[in-house]
Amino acid sequence: MADESPAWIQQEERIDHQLVRGIGVPALTANIVSSTIGAGIFVIPATVAKGLGSAAPLAFVCCAIAMVLFVTCFAIAGSRVSLTGGLYAYVEVAFGRYVGFLAGMLYFLTAIGAVAGVVNVLANSVALVVPLLGGPIMRIVVMFAVYASLVLINIRGVRQGAGAVTVITVAKLLPLLLFIGVGIFFIHPTNLAWSSWPGSKSLGDAVILLIFAFVGIEVALIPSGEVKNPARTVPRSAYLALVVTTIIYLMIQLVAQGTLGGELAKYPDAPLAESAAKFLGNLGRTILLAGASISAFGFVTSDILSSPRMIFAFGRDGALPQFFAHVHPRYRSPDVAIITYATLAFALSLSGTFEQLAVLSNVAVLLMYLLCCAACWILVQRDVRSDGEPFSFPGMKIVPALAIVGIFRAQVRCASRAGKRVSIVVVGQALRLPALRPAGEAPPYSWFVRVDWWTLAAIRVYSCGHARQLPRRVLFVSAFPKRFD
Repeated sequence: MADESPAWIQQEERIDHQLVRGIGVPALTANIVSSTIGAGIFVIPATVAKGLGSAAPLAFVCCAIAMVLFVTCFAIAGSRVSLTGGLYAYVEVAFGRYVGFLAGMLYFLTAIGAVAGVVNVLANSVALVVPLLGGPIMRIVVMFAVYASLVLINIRGVRQGAGAVTVITVAKLLPLLLFIGVGIFFIHPTNLAWSSWPGSKSLGDAVILLIFAFVGIEVALIPSGEVKNPARTVPRSAYLALVVTTIIYLMIQLVAQGTLGGELAKYPDAPLAESAAKFLGNLGRTILLAGASISAFGFVTSDILSSPRMIFAFGRDGALPQFFAHVHPRYRSPDVAIITYATLAFALSLSGTFEQLAVLSNVAVLLMYLLCCAACWILVQRDVRSDGEPFSFPGMKIVPALAIVGIFRAQVRCASRAGKRVSIVVVGQALRLPALRPAGEAPPYSWFVRVDWWTLAAIRVYSCGHARQLPRRVLFVSAFPKRFD
């Protein structure tokens, strides 16, 4: 840090030093891409085309420009704070342990429900391919096998976990790259022609939807305590992943729209599969349908690498017993946190369906990004730094402010009644901090934080009731936009 770090930050750094910094630019980029490009892109082209027609590709360009603000905030914060926890650590260092804990819990509740929902969908997809695995007992076996195999890989070390993410990322991109590489030769230019600029409302609505298809960096940066030279690696990986994601998304939309034209919006459930059938026949349709399943498994792989580190961070900081911050003596991985997270997710996978687990969706993501952008501004103001020279450029202080304005505009557009209540409770808890916290830093395991565990859990249960009222496809695209990977 620029100044002497508080004792509790120094303690967190000492615990993190037990971990292996084995994630470089290629692995972190792959993890961000894997956390971003999800199964949502297999259905989003039809949704965007329905609202904008042939001007749909414009929404992807506008969204990518907007995402530069958010990615820059993560790049700045990630280059200045290298603690395990990612967004949780950025907020904690900027605002203190209590607000950081709220951010961490908001992420944790969203992430564990997301991965449980994805595994449910994955089990259903496997059953379609192998009917023998469709029975209740066999579905449990499939879900257990998914979690158990990934737990074993990740316990053996972060390099093994990151390597698995890289392999799965390549595998999940192959169907999409095949779709782009072959389909580009079958595009009809007349299908992409548009004579007038789309209305601001329809374009804005499309951009808001696409923002949730572009997010995912907050998942990939959780194992920041295991990233090599984070001051250099995080910014490079963040921007490289955004470029890769934008190019792939834009090309997918161009091929799907160029081959199907106005008919694209008529296939809301599997637009890419129908487009592939135009130039690859039934084989192409099958490959793209299988690609959605591979994409779902890719998310689980990335999530088991990243999200358990949140439990490790809670144990490290005292929000959970120190036992949860245990590091494997041989592999130097957070083994207890990995097993605990996978066990909880497995239990949720058994207890709920996709709709029941699609909760704390759009507004929760925006709240987490809002906290990160605010933390980024504070970190720059205080000139907080940890390992190496942080990422900086002239005028960077204005970026978090612009990002915060964009988030507020997005929340006004997309917030549901349940989402607004989530916002009110989380912001209200943060505002009551000065009245509750004594001088100095209050420990996160104080009585009022224990109450907040149940407050946020109650929000999640409450939101579950509203999730059932939404169409399955809307939940698929919006609730888990980045999580179906």
